[in-house]
Amino acid sequence: MSTLQKNLVLFFATGCYSGFSPGAPGTAGSVIGVVLFWFLSPLTFPLYGLTVMAFIFLSIWCAARASIIFQKKDPSQIVIDEIAGYLVTMSALPPTWGYIIAGFILFRIMDIVKPYPIRWIDQNVAGGYGIVLDDVLAGVYANIILQIARAFL
Repeated sequence: MSTLQKNLVLFFATGCYSGFSPGAPGTAGSVIGVVLFWFLSPLTFPLYGLTVMAFIFLSIWCAARASIIFQKKDPSQIVIDEIAGYLVTMSALPPTWGYIIAGFILFRIMDIVKPYPIRWIDQNVAGGYGIVLDDVLAGVYANIILQIARAFL
């Protein structure tokens, strides 16, 4: 891998280097997810969904390569998975600050607590898929909770 390729992989995998944040790199990466969601929120739902799917595949690819660069299975500096998970969390939700904040909090809770089968995926699926898919599923869980809350509010 050339130096340019390595630098690009690290830039994306670390969420514009937010993954180097001391103490809470996953939270810092999720903040980048909020910013990206804000820019993507004007898209129609089908286009938003396609964009998020493409981002998930990019995330898997970048995470796999960045884990080789860092020489670790799931380095804390890789936060592109948190960005992808947050984008999944916000699927088909209005871009209001209430939903943005609730989505952020719920996603972080699901990502930290890792209810079944998220923890299993985190521990048993290797490579970029293992790094990213647990966060995508955490985003699905958070989205379901928000959609239920939205239906009753």
